[in-house]
Amino acid sequence: MSFDRYITTTAPDGREIIGQVDASRFPRYAEPATFARVPRLDQVSAPDVTILGVPFDTGVSYRPGARFGPGHIRAASKLLRPYNQALDVSPFANQQVADAGDIGVNPFNINEAIETIDTEVTALRKDGSAVLTLGGDHTIALPILRSLHRDHGPIAVLHFDAHLDTWDTYFGAAYTHGTPFRRASEEGLIDMERSLHMGIRGPLYSKKDLEDDAILGFQVIRSDDYQVDGLASVRERMVKRLAGGPVYVSVDIDVLDPAHAPGTGTPEAGGLTSRELLHSLRSLTGLNVVGADIVEVSPAYDHAELTGIAAAHVGYELLSVMSANRGKG
Repeated sequence: MSFDRYITTTAPDGREIIGQVDASRFPRYAEPATFARVPRLDQVSAPDVTILGVPFDTGVSYRPGARFGPGHIRAASKLLRPYNQALDVSPFANQQVADAGDIGVNPFNINEAIETIDTEVTALRKDGSAVLTLGGDHTIALPILRSLHRDHGPIAVLHFDAHLDTWDTYFGAAYTHGTPFRRASEEGLIDMERSLHMGIRGPLYSKKDLEDDAILGFQVIRSDDYQVDGLASVRERMVKRLAGGPVYVSVDIDVLDPAHAPGTGTPEAGGLTSRELLHSLRSLTGLNVVGADIVEVSPAYDHAELTGIAAAHVGYELLSVMSANRGKG
C-alpha cells in the first residue's frame, strides 16, 4: 500500500507515523472517509489510538438515530488539521492513529450487543492501543468500562452529559442509555472516589436521583457552575477530582446546549457552549486518559453539521490530550 498521499513523520521513539492525508494535495472533501482522514487499521501496525465506530441506538428512550452517529462524525471531521494550536501539539505526528471502521452489533438484542462491544474493544486494546469510540447511544459505555476494568481496575469516569445516566431501569430494562453508570458502579468498574459528572442540568424525576447518584460514586458539576463559578474554577475542581489514576472520558453530545448541538436524542436547554466543552477537555493534559467515547449524535436532527462538527472537534481534542500526554509531536 502506497502512503504517498499521507503525511508521514518520525515519532520520538523512532517509529514512522502515518498521519492524515495531505490536504494540500488531496482535497478534504475527497476520500478517505475515516476520522480526520487518518489511515485505516489494516494499513498500519501497532496503533497507539484506534478509532472505533459503534452504530447502535437500541438503548435510546426518546428520539432515535444515534446509530448513524459514527458516519456523521467522520464526515464532519474532514476539516481537522494536523496542528492543535491550543495545546501546541500535533496529535497525528507522534502517535499512530488508525480508524477500525464500524463493528456489527445486534440491534434487536441489547445483551448480545453489549457482549459484542466488550469483545471487540478488548481485541483492539490487546496490543496496548487506546480506543476512542464513536457512538451510538450511551449504552455502549458499560461494555467499554468492563473491558478497561480488566486491565486497570476501578477507573475514574469523567462524564460530560446533560443527564446523570445513573437511573435504575426503563420499563424494567436494566441496560439502556440512561443506566450505564449505575450498572458500572454496581459492578465495581468505577473509582467511586474520583468519578465526576460535568454539565448536568434540566428536570429530574425527584431529588432522590441526585442522592442515589452520590451513593454510586459521582460528584456533580452542573452546567450553571460554568457561568456562576467560572471556567477556571470548574477546571480546578475537575482536575483535583480526577487526579491519581486512570481516567475514562465519556462525552454525551447533549452536554452542549441545543444551539450548539441540535442533533441529539434528548436535548436540554441551558447547556455548555462548544468552547466550554473543548476547553474542559484540554485541561486533561497530564492525567492518565485510558480511553474515551463520543455518543448520542443523531444526524437526523442536526442542522448545517453543527453537532457533527462539535463531536469531531471533541474527538480531536481527546486525541490531542493523548498525544500531549505521550510527549508533544
